Amino acid sequence: MAAPQVTLQSITGVDVELRIAGVGSRSFAFVIDWHIRLILAFSWWAVGTLMSIGQLNFLADDGDLSPGYFLWVLLPTAGIYLFYHPILEILMRGSTPGKRMAGVRIVTRTGDIPGIGALLIRNVFRLIDSLPFAYLVGLATAMFTEQHVRFGDIAAGTLLILDSKEHDTSFARLTPANRSLDPRAADLIHELLERWTALDEKTRGEIGRSLLAQTDKSISPEQLARMTTLGLKARLQALIE
Repeated sequence: MAAPQVTLQSITGVDVELRIAGVGSRSFAFVIDWHIRLILAFSWWAVGTLMSIGQLNFLADDGDLSPGYFLWVLLPTAGIYLFYHPILEILMRGSTPGKRMAGVRIVTRTGDIPGIGALLIRNVFRLIDSLPFAYLVGLATAMFTEQHVRFGDIAAGTLLILDSKEHDTSFARLTPANRSLDPRAADLIHELLERWTALDEKTRGEIGRSLLAQTDKSISPEQLARMTTLGLKARLQALIE
């Protein structure tokens, strides 16, 4: 059975299809991430506990655990386990090690890389999706919704899509070398350059000038108006190299 898709329209007028990740891919990614965060959290706890037994002495005079043990061992252990997803999804721009291994990632409903706010909202709703245990609410929601979304995705306006390198055509598939360039703008520039020869000169000139006006503030409107299509192409290529 083919994966469900959502179709977006790019600036060139060409439809872009995002292939929605199914329950199997979603679950596979979660299981991998769950094992990784469990290992990380357990490792911190084990090392901290061994050190407390040895030289750090996190035991109080009466033999009970001291506040230092809670501060330096138990609190970080809980933090690693609870904040694994939101921190890594923000740092990895909608992905995690488990999602990469499963070939999926998070995007907005316009195909962009989600912002910090959306990712935090998505993770707050894990409290609901994880009810009553083993993510039964989230699993049921993903199974019976058309785009396989859980409550966190609905609240945050996100989708989990398949991220195959050979077939990925979403807006957020490329990371520009120029870090100051917006990821969606970089993606649109790549798409325009890929279809450059298929577009007529007037169309590529209009789209190229529009993109440059948004992404390269060093060019004045007068300079843009005088640029040839060859010059536009060269300038656009320079932005993403």
